[in-house]
Amino acid sequence: MDEFWPLFGLRLAFRDVLLRPMTEADLPHLASVLPGDVGHDPRLAMYDSLTYEENERRLFCQGYWRALGTWSPESWVLHFAVSHQGRLVGVQTLEGDNFPALRTVDSASWLVPDVRGRGVGVAMRTAMLQFAFGELGATAAITSATTTNAASLGVSRRVGYAENGVSTIVDTGGDVVELRHFRLTAGHWPGADVTVTGFPPCRPWFGMAG
Repeated sequence: MDEFWPLFGLRLAFRDVLLRPMTEADLPHLASVLPGDVGHDPRLAMYDSLTYEENERRLFCQGYWRALGTWSPESWVLHFAVSHQGRLVGVQTLEGDNFPALRTVDSASWLVPDVRGRGVGVAMRTAMLQFAFGELGATAAITSATTTNAASLGVSRRVGYAENGVSTIVDTGGDVVELRHFRLTAGHWPGADVTVTGFPPCRPWFGMAG
């Protein structure tokens, strides 16, 4: 499949963490370990006939398929499966909307609870940012998290993001939630020793000359 969709051959390695694009074979396991605090886009419909957990797993799978089916060099979403010491433990998402013009990436991520607090979150975010600023030539990276998500906010600050305001959204349950936003520019990224393999054949997928 790498011959027709070379993104599947992409690898980002940093310390004891490896990022590779998710595949169909990863979905059953990752959906089964999806933590209850991941959350989802509040604009997406919840099926009344399903439990909250079943809806979350459905939306996770649909998000994967949607990203592949709507990919274009101008706007794309790349879901990386995260391995720590050979075990799949989470997902790191990298998104570029109108990327050739804006040169800005957004991101989201989650980890299974038992590996949190061990530096995995920082490592996976570092690998993603080095790829974005290095291979992709991004000029800025943005991210956001609810103001109650101390772990995610801490990782953003740890890797160098600067706070960039607060906004409010209405979640699926109708509650008003505050989001804290962050921004990091290429000029403030110190760089990291991330090993990237399999990127050259992916260049046209990001609008670059092969």
